[in-house]
Amino acid sequence: MRLWVLLSLLLLQESLPHVIGQPTKSKRPKEHGENKIKPVNKKVKPKMPKMKERESADSSLKSQSILTQVMDKGRFQKLAATLSLSAGQSLELRCKGSNVTWNYPSYLDTFKDSRLSIKQLDRYGQLILANATAADTGEYSCWLQLCNGNKCRKDETRTGSTYIFFSDKEELFVPTPGYFEIVYLNPDKPAVIPCRVTTPSAKVTLHREFPAEEIEADGTDIIYDVKKGFVYQHPTSDHKGIVYCKAESQGAPQISIKYHLLYVEVPTGPPSATIAASSSRAEASDSVHVTCTVLGEPDVDVNFRWRYPGQEFEKPVIIQNFWRLINRGTGQTTRLSKSVLLVEDFEARDAGNYICMAQNLHGETTVATKVELN
Repeated sequence: MRLWVLLSLLLLQESLPHVIGQPTKSKRPKEHGENKIKPVNKKVKPKMPKMKERESADSSLKSQSILTQVMDKGRFQKLAATLSLSAGQSLELRCKGSNVTWNYPSYLDTFKDSRLSIKQLDRYGQLILANATAADTGEYSCWLQLCNGNKCRKDETRTGSTYIFFSDKEELFVPTPGYFEIVYLNPDKPAVIPCRVTTPSAKVTLHREFPAEEIEADGTDIIYDVKKGFVYQHPTSDHKGIVYCKAESQGAPQISIKYHLLYVEVPTGPPSATIAASSSRAEASDSVHVTCTVLGEPDVDVNFRWRYPGQEFEKPVIIQNFWRLINRGTGQTTRLSKSVLLVEDFEARDAGNYICMAQNLHGETTVATKVELN
């Protein structure tokens, strides 16, 4: 009986490692690093930052569009770079913010159009344009103002802009106030022939009146921009003349107004002024006129101011300002601006220095001449 029990225990001891899964002990010496955990080829997903954190990081770098269009039934739609509507429709735009500034086609301000309404409400600015016409085609934009006391600046990160076409089959070209327009060609900046269309899909071509020919828009020197018109990237004197545009869109072609291209080559800067008196010496009771002359860019206005001896005595004088375009004989057009100061009944207190100050958007020039009494 005891022998049978001992045999049973021995058999159980030999089978036990196989039952519980333990490896059989080995007396072999361990290799260096044998107990280290072996790497496992398991794919681990990288931890991504939370969505809110990523969005806040992006918003600090990119501007946020705050412009939306109000649709039917109280729906809102974010606006793309361009929008096409039909003439006769009404438009409502909103910009989020409590201090919103708007920009829109300037002629709406020029004519103080009652169809345009702009309001600032608590949480947004509102622009409503009723019964839109083809002439309303253009860029509409808004931005938030950041103010500190009386000083305000544009918030570049909170803006919105879209170019809106108000299509009209009867008016393929955006209407203009006149039938003729001057375009100045400066060699140092692009020139635009602004024959804009109301339908973005219209086919538009540029034509010279004499000699009669189509001017090719090659996409390099002359390009067509549906929001601007034809752009001469590098104007030269060869481009001067009279041109017009032709547009076609599902019907008879239409012709734009004519554009007179004038080539200009006048250095940009403060006015180049000269001054001269009708006489450097005058007799008592004579009439003396002093003329201040500026030759400059045709599209740059010049403002004149005067200082003269009789001013401190409140001596009355007559001042006349005028300008005209002149051709310098080299195919170039220049603006001639003049201011003429007339002194009647010249007397001793009128003798002295006559000073003219001519100012344009680039700066101011001062010139002087002296008139004495005989």
